Amino acid sequence: MGKDSFFIRAKAVMPAAAFVEQEIDLGSFVNLGVSKSTILRIHAIEVQIADASDPEKGPYLDDGTLNVGWDLCTQQQTTLVPLSDKSVIASGRYMISENVRVLFDSVGKDMMPQTWTNGYLVAVDTLYLNVDADDSSSAGDYNVCIVMECTLETATQATSTALALSQQ
Repeated sequence: MGKDSFFIRAKAVMPAAAFVEQEIDLGSFVNLGVSKSTILRIHAIEVQIADASDPEKGPYLDDGTLNVGWDLCTQQQTTLVPLSDKSVIASGRYMISENVRVLFDSVGKDMMPQTWTNGYLVAVDTLYLNVDADDSSSAGDYNVCIVMECTLETATQATSTALALSQQ
C-alpha cells in the first residue's frame, strides 16, 4: 500500500435482534467539485464481531444458533441487502451455534475480511454500516467494528467511468 494510506474505523452496537444502521461521515475526505474532485479508494476492510463488555468473546445464545449479518453500503437501507445490490461495498454473514450437546461452532457464511486488487472507489459523503441479527445475544450487547485502509485520489475520466460502472 502506498505511503499515503490511512484508516477509517466504525462501530455499530447491537443491543438486540434488530436492524442497526451506523453512518460513517466521509465529508472531510470526499470532495466532488467542478474543476477537481477527490474520491476515496478502500483497499481492505477488517471486521470484528465481539461482546461489548468482554471483547475476547463473541455474541452467542445459551442454546441455539445466532445469525449476524453486516453490510457496508453507499446508500441507506432498511434491511441487509445482497451483494448484487450496487450500493454494497462489502458484506459478511456470521453464524454462531452453541448448545449443551454440541461443541461451540462459529462459521463465517460470507467472506470476511475483504480486499480488492485495485481497491473500491467511493464518491459519496456518507457510508452506512448496517447490522442485523435474528436473535439477541445471551451475553447482551455486542459490537460490529470495521477498519478500512483507504487512500485519496483525484478523480479522472477513468475513475469516473469505474464509479459509474460499479456503483451509485
